[in-house]
Amino acid sequence: MAMNGDEGSWPGSGFGPGRRPNARGLGSLVYAQIKERLLEGVFAAGERLQVEALKTEFGVSKQPVMEALRRLSGEGLVEIIPQVGCQVCSYPHQEVEDFFRLFGAMEGTITEIAAGRRTDAQLDRLAAVEGRIDALRSVDDPTERSRGYRAHNRAFHGVVHEMAGSPVMAVTVQRMWDLSDFLINTNGVLTPLSHALEQRHADHEQILEALRVRDGAAARKETEAHIISTLEIIWEPAARAADGVEP
Repeated sequence: MAMNGDEGSWPGSGFGPGRRPNARGLGSLVYAQIKERLLEGVFAAGERLQVEALKTEFGVSKQPVMEALRRLSGEGLVEIIPQVGCQVCSYPHQEVEDFFRLFGAMEGTITEIAAGRRTDAQLDRLAAVEGRIDALRSVDDPTERSRGYRAHNRAFHGVVHEMAGSPVMAVTVQRMWDLSDFLINTNGVLTPLSHALEQRHADHEQILEALRVRDGAAARKETEAHIISTLEIIWEPAARAADGVEP
């Protein structure tokens, strides 16, 4: 997907023919492309990222690629090793466990607040998003199920953040959502969210009901359990594969 746009257009960038972005704009475009691949699991944990290959693919110089990788390093998604290169981050088991417990507590708190502040219109929007997740259950293609769930799940919790009416909290957990998607999809198991779709849908239905009746304590409990149970998506398929059992 070359970004060589001196003459042509820039795919997916919004830049038309003859409108080549400046160096900062190029770095942002490359950053967005690489980040999406990291969150989708195109790269595996610990995989080396070749700067020269990325330069060639995107049709840019080294500077925008390095700018993108530095930003991603600051977000905990890639690791730049001086005199060695760059690789996808790989986190120890205990750090992953600790992260999801902290993440669950944060999201639980937001959902508890949302239960007392939500409007009926917001609740209707949340139910509509959950309806799209429900529809994915009838999709056969695991890649479509996994990608669809990731997108709709972010939308679902985004509406919950809106219900809470606290931009500071929403911004604070944004990086956590990125890291959550990253940890799920770089664990070496293909389309892990596809396999978990039924349970994730059931969890959302419980959260939705707690919000509907404005039960903040239940909303917090269901959300925290939902987030922490993500650890099962990460660890169990890998464990079964190691035992020679189909995931």
